[in-house]
Amino acid sequence: QVQLVESGGGLVQAGGSLRLSCAASGSIFSINTMGWYRQAPEKQRELVAAITSGGSTKYADSVKGRFTISRDNAKNTVDLQMSSLKPEDTAVYYCNADVTQYSGGFYFSRDYWGQGTQVTVSS
Repeated sequence: QVQLVESGGGLVQAGGSLRLSCAASGSIFSINTMGWYRQAPEKQRELVAAITSGGSTKYADSVKGRFTISRDNAKNTVDLQMSSLKPEDTAVYYCNADVTQYSGGFYFSRDYWGQGTQVTVSS
């Protein structure tokens, strides 16, 4: 089993910054892509940013130039630095990890999610 623990959410005024962190622990052989998703009330969960183990990144158009994703492969952590926050960034943010595990002589990959952390941006 793998656990993803998020931290860093909160309330911030528009134009402000927040940094989200996520740490993965448990039965991990390696982690492929790590990412952050968000879900606003009555909206579908959407990808915010993702980063591969090699450091390639992908961002939603709505956050390009404002958010930066980074990871520490040795520590199995991923961070999301959010700047110039807007009220429309308000959502629950979820950490996601595509984890390769080893058990019984086999390798297999599975998706894991964190519990979510609330980000609220006031106007």
